[in-house]
Amino acid sequence: MLQPDQITFGLTIPIENYDESPPEMKNQVQMAQLAEDLNFDSLWFQDVLLEDPTFEDPATGQIFDSLIYLTYLAAHTKKINLGTAALVMPLRHPLRTAKEVASIEKLFPERLMFGISSGDRRKDFEGLNIPIMERGQWFREAFHFFNEALYNEFPEVHSSFGTMNRSNIVPKPEKRIPTFMTGYCQQTLDWVAEHGDGWMFYPQRPTQQKQTISQYREKVKHYHGDSAFRPFFMPLPLQLEEDQNAPIEKIPAGYKVGRNGLLDLIEQYRSVGVNHLMFGLAKNKRPVEEVVQELGEDILPPFKIK
Repeated sequence: MLQPDQITFGLTIPIENYDESPPEMKNQVQMAQLAEDLNFDSLWFQDVLLEDPTFEDPATGQIFDSLIYLTYLAAHTKKINLGTAALVMPLRHPLRTAKEVASIEKLFPERLMFGISSGDRRKDFEGLNIPIMERGQWFREAFHFFNEALYNEFPEVHSSFGTMNRSNIVPKPEKRIPTFMTGYCQQTLDWVAEHGDGWMFYPQRPTQQKQTISQYREKVKHYHGDSAFRPFFMPLPLQLEEDQNAPIEKIPAGYKVGRNGLLDLIEQYRSVGVNHLMFGLAKNKRPVEEVVQELGEDILPPFKIK
């Protein structure tokens, strides 16, 4: 799915027409199966605990818990990858997270893409009595506890989250589950490049994203060598117009555009180093099923990895 100089495509769940109101979550199994049939590479799940009307994005993710709903859609599909974008590590106990992630990997081998973040929704932190201003420290500690528990046999762990001594988590994954940092996670770019298997960063115009990717790739080379490849992911809110020649227009964090302009835009992102685009279709005026069909039939094939 992820290769240097190539670009692949995913869809953000829910695949549904909605704007700032909570989604209805209807027909998501059918939409996930359609995405799989059209050769989309992945589906992506948000991690939102509480509805917060004061937050800049008041929608509540995909309503259901991200790992539970990811597992549900995994059971109703066969091969499409399923990713978290992104699981908020400070808000989840790392030992529980390790158990859940290992279980998903065992049940659906090599389909999980583990995107993680430090979080930014204040009400979620308040609800769990976790200080949002300390989330960088909580993130690092949770990340290290998670990795010690998941990948080592009978590890010795002493953390503010708890202690492991002569105990072991089961099941253990047979290989490393790809773990992708989202944003800076309240860390430095060096930390992100050193510890992540890839990087998810926020939408920017191609010229700006090129600079961001170049800085990241230099850091990756420093920590992992010149031949190391760490993929770069970017979410992209998209309104695909019915007129295939509709010009490119900016919308918040994304674009409104026709098919031909979108092909040009994707090529720009591919050429600057974006390896995976995660389309968010919530704001489309056309029926979302129609949009998914057009993307699958007319946009994905020219970029298919051979």
